[in-house]
Amino acid sequence: MKLQQLRYLIAIANNNLNISAASEKLYTSQPGVSKQIKLLEEELGVQLFVRSGKNLTHITPVGKQILERANNIMDEVNNIRHLASEFKDDAHGTLRIATTHTQARYALPPVVREFRRRHPGINLQMQQGRPEEIAEMAASGEVDIAIATEAIAENDRLIMMPCYLWNRCVLVPPGHPLEDVKKLSLEQIAAHPIVTYVFGFTGRSQLDHTFAKTNLKPNVVFTAVDSDIIKTYVRLGIGIGIIARMAYNPSDDKDLISLDASHLFPNSSTKIGFRRNMFLRRYMYDFMELFAPHLTQDLVDQAIHASSKEKINTIFSKIELNIY
Repeated sequence: MKLQQLRYLIAIANNNLNISAASEKLYTSQPGVSKQIKLLEEELGVQLFVRSGKNLTHITPVGKQILERANNIMDEVNNIRHLASEFKDDAHGTLRIATTHTQARYALPPVVREFRRRHPGINLQMQQGRPEEIAEMAASGEVDIAIATEAIAENDRLIMMPCYLWNRCVLVPPGHPLEDVKKLSLEQIAAHPIVTYVFGFTGRSQLDHTFAKTNLKPNVVFTAVDSDIIKTYVRLGIGIGIIARMAYNPSDDKDLISLDASHLFPNSSTKIGFRRNMFLRRYMYDFMELFAPHLTQDLVDQAIHASSKEKINTIFSKIELNIY
């Protein structure tokens, strides 16, 4: 059994059992990947995949168990490399981050600026995506750190820690009927066309649940993953906007009026995290503390050693998070 074979097995599983896609990610040939998987199956004496012609249809039960252990082995291989790098040269390395547009556009710029000042030798790479994509990238090892609000917290392969709480505002153009309302109600919002986030992005599920609990059906006429696009369509008169409050800038958005909606919706929690069993280099700890000052190395290590999500939640239940 070779590490290369385990790497191929993991790549196939992470690419929807598509050997062509896996071979492209691995920068190797499709026949070479297929051959190594067949050799691995022959050596182990079990079938890892069910096949239909040349296509893989699903992973066998024993294949799933072997895949889980292969992931653990490759995690440890990477940890050994990171550990060696830490002692050899802690001033150089790579930090790969996956996050949503809202975090990248509004929350991360000052953090990235300070991180680059402190760690000029670190190659910082950032990717944007949907929360479920971000979670999968972190769980598969494609990125080191994931930052998002929605479904990312549900991934059991990740250690997720709360960073801050945030709520929403309603955007209207000048002269809109809601402009002079002192305290908005859900009924007033539901009476107008709404422009807001795509489901699964930036606390959208909290918004939908709140309306559902009061038997109100919001008239959502346009959805986007990008707060700036939502603002654009509010300016066009398509509807009122519901966005994260942090995404409204009084100087940049002076042609729009922001109305507080924090009394209408529960706070959402932005989380940061990484895959279980990952070795954290010192600059990774530093990035997390820059993003959320309460995330000291000691607190992060407590979360790492917690045996369940419930214990992690208990650790952070004593922390008072900032609200934006």
